[in-house]
Amino acid sequence: MIRQNNLILKSLILAAGMSFAACEDKDDFEDDPAKPDVPEAAYIGKAVGNFSAEEWYPGGELGTTENIASNSYQDQTPASENMGLTSDFFIGEQLFERPFSETQAPFKGYGPAAVRRSCLDCHPGYGHGKRFDSYTTKFGNGNGYLLVVYHPVDGANSNDGPYISEVTGMPQTQATAPFKAPIDESQITIKWNKVTAMESGIPMQFPDGEKFELIYPDVNIPLSAFHTDPIPSNVAFRLESTIGIPGSGLIDAIPQDSIKAQYAKTASYFKTLSNPQEYINPNFWDLAANDFAAGALYSLNEGKLADGTPIPAGTKALKRFTYAMTRASLQDGAGANAIWNITNVSRPDRPKLYTTDAWATAMSKDADVIAAIKANPSSPYFNDGTDSGIAAAVKTLLSPSTNQFDNEYHNFQPEMTSEQFYSFMVWHRGLAIPRARNLNDEKVQRGKEVFNQIGCAACHRPKWQTKEDNYWTPACIADKPLPRYQNQTIYPYSDFIHHKLYMKNDIHGSWCRTTPLWGRGLSLVNSGAEDRLHDCRARNEIEAIMWHAYSKNSHAYESTYKFYNLPKSDRDAVVKFLRSI
Repeated sequence: MIRQNNLILKSLILAAGMSFAACEDKDDFEDDPAKPDVPEAAYIGKAVGNFSAEEWYPGGELGTTENIASNSYQDQTPASENMGLTSDFFIGEQLFERPFSETQAPFKGYGPAAVRRSCLDCHPGYGHGKRFDSYTTKFGNGNGYLLVVYHPVDGANSNDGPYISEVTGMPQTQATAPFKAPIDESQITIKWNKVTAMESGIPMQFPDGEKFELIYPDVNIPLSAFHTDPIPSNVAFRLESTIGIPGSGLIDAIPQDSIKAQYAKTASYFKTLSNPQEYINPNFWDLAANDFAAGALYSLNEGKLADGTPIPAGTKALKRFTYAMTRASLQDGAGANAIWNITNVSRPDRPKLYTTDAWATAMSKDADVIAAIKANPSSPYFNDGTDSGIAAAVKTLLSPSTNQFDNEYHNFQPEMTSEQFYSFMVWHRGLAIPRARNLNDEKVQRGKEVFNQIGCAACHRPKWQTKEDNYWTPACIADKPLPRYQNQTIYPYSDFIHHKLYMKNDIHGSWCRTTPLWGRGLSLVNSGAEDRLHDCRARNEIEAIMWHAYSKNSHAYESTYKFYNLPKSDRDAVVKFLRSI
């Protein structure tokens, strides 16, 4: 049975456990998605129009919450509740929400360099990050921006090239005293530019005269902002915003073979073209072998499957998480990684700090850093109190090339326990997806019909089956159960494959996973914003859709051009459909 969380129980457990804006017609879209404008109580859970009964529950019986209010992204799944994991779920929730500090257990370990103090700083209301005009990260304001700093391969405007080595892959703009952040965020500038003309030639208004607007960010970081040695050269920058996290465990539960079949189906279609590798990422799919390429697979650490089968280190799993699909199993996925590298909180399976040699070298040579440590004999970096001794300790303790947890200067201990990490993963895998809304509304039904007719569902595949959900878990928590979603029909609206949209100042690397659309209609009431796309450039659904046709090279150009030529009533219907699923 689909249930809401008991907020009173939640409070008790937490206490005990842890001792598309300018182009829209406001009359059409002003309705609160939590208060549908068409009575629906008699229809929920029943087939209506062109919606099946199960489509009311995008996460299936085990993964959907009935809650559609302003806290719906925070609910645990019925599966988590049924398995008796509620206590761990709410302990894990605090690990996500609370800011970490340098010394106070159980939220101990922040620094010495970090991206944010807490996960919630990047995920307002558990959702997608908000669009900002400046790169300010220190106030928990919902700025989910992460920097991408790379060496461009084809000139300064290239959106492709390897990450620089002087800063971490998720560049850090915070640090604990006496250290200086690897990048001084006060020197970072973001400029939002208006598109004056679409590269594809499509006018910036629909045939019926309704206008739309597109904006995109330019981010710049002067070399003076880098506290590294050496200072990088030949660099370029992009922004990426955090994604919403409800339903992540359900995505993890989709069988690898099912996604492989989707790859094969997609590849078979594009094989008929003269340049199939333009449309199916060759790093992920080998067209000749009709099988995964090496880049699609991720090497897991030692662990177990949900049925108890031991899995040796090096076992391969399909990447499916993050824009670039860099992570496979959720238990070693974006969240499991971020709870370590965003705050720099170490744990038994991640016992090293997230730093770089270039930053460690710069801090070991910085006169202000040396002087501050020299004035504090209790500092773990004090060593013998001499400038050279302090510099040697700083270099050793901050450098990832040394054993930071067992050396001649200090023996750091992992800061997050395996038990805490387990609770975090119960929470992460146990986040529900909210119930669909307004499926009895004729406009929403028309929106679904048009969405399918113009080809959107080719990439935003609606439906998947989870089957046995025999998930992998790392050895440090492998003997404990996680929320499990067996034999569920779910509706994430993604094919979990890379595509290219060829937007102005595009995403780094060009290829981007098809974004799941489920639950996004509740973004405004949950997070206070409804910005979309990888860098929040789209302020509403219309802008997000029309960015798909900025260039005729976009893999979604044909479908978007059909959308462009729809009458306003059908465009509005598509938007209302997107806000309802």
